[in-house]
Amino acid sequence: MKAINPALICILILSFPSILRSQNSSYKISNKIKVEGDGGWDYLISDDSTNRLFISHGTVVNVVNTATGQLIETIPDTRGVHGIALATELNKGFISNGKDTSVTIFDLTTLATIAKIKVTGKNPDAILYDPFSKKVFVYNGKTSNATVIDARTNNVVATIELLGKPEFSVTDGKGKVYVNIEDKNKICVINSNTFKVEETWSIGKGDEPSGLALDNKNHRLFTVCGNRLMIMLDALTGKVITSLPIGDNVDGVAFDPEKERAYSSNGDGTVTVVEGKNGGNYKVIENITTQKGARTISLNKKTHHIFLSTAEYGETSAPTNENPKPRPSIKPGSFIIIDIEPTN
Repeated sequence: MKAINPALICILILSFPSILRSQNSSYKISNKIKVEGDGGWDYLISDDSTNRLFISHGTVVNVVNTATGQLIETIPDTRGVHGIALATELNKGFISNGKDTSVTIFDLTTLATIAKIKVTGKNPDAILYDPFSKKVFVYNGKTSNATVIDARTNNVVATIELLGKPEFSVTDGKGKVYVNIEDKNKICVINSNTFKVEETWSIGKGDEPSGLALDNKNHRLFTVCGNRLMIMLDALTGKVITSLPIGDNVDGVAFDPEKERAYSSNGDGTVTVVEGKNGGNYKVIENITTQKGARTISLNKKTHHIFLSTAEYGETSAPTNENPKPRPSIKPGSFIIIDIEPTN
């Protein structure tokens, strides 16, 4: 029998808690759905009633059946697509096309394009449907404003000036729309009937907020930030409640009202799981291992499955004056949707 190395025993003892946590994970990757095409990606959104996932992907939107993992349809001609909003009661969807300053409106049943309209700003990015006002809010990143579209008539009805670069947005379904202002570290509160910014709130220690989620029952906002923090705010008063550490290179967050958990999708290859009961006592309960680049997120609130877009990366080109921060190349044929399911 060989002698046991004391140093090895110390390493095993110190690493045991992390080994135990990984074995006792409450989540597992149940599928990796391969999707053809080598373009970039941004937001994705789950239609919980049909198990369809709408995925921004280069110049198209892929529609996937998450129950089978099969591609249902591809919506074409969405140059520089960023986001998708669904107005299920009107049987319409809306896609923001960043490179041609437009929104594509499509039929939710047939997935055929109904219309394509110009917005009143540059680089339409995040997009939100508000069921209370029946309006679509399109956030234009390069002009710091929002275009408002009447979802029933498909007409542009207003432009809202914002104090900085808008990022993700959520609605309480009762007349308030919230949007992160990335370069000002603020949240703006918009009246969805008057289209006026009624309040502007600081997010405290948070820097460069991107993803935003809402616990509507307990009136809690979750904003995830570039300095590796999730900030929780009171959605009625704007008061910062607490903050918790998350992973690096975050871009999205989703909230599951039944489980009372917020999920931060981090580009470093993790999802940080934050739990809080009745709008308080928040804590990080797990960091799920995913894949590098999986930084946008959607949640099916019926099945509790989490969906993330990513791909494998190649080499990064040298910086230039035109592109001082080049992104790494995408390996051909590597684009996937990661499907994470709870195990308990």
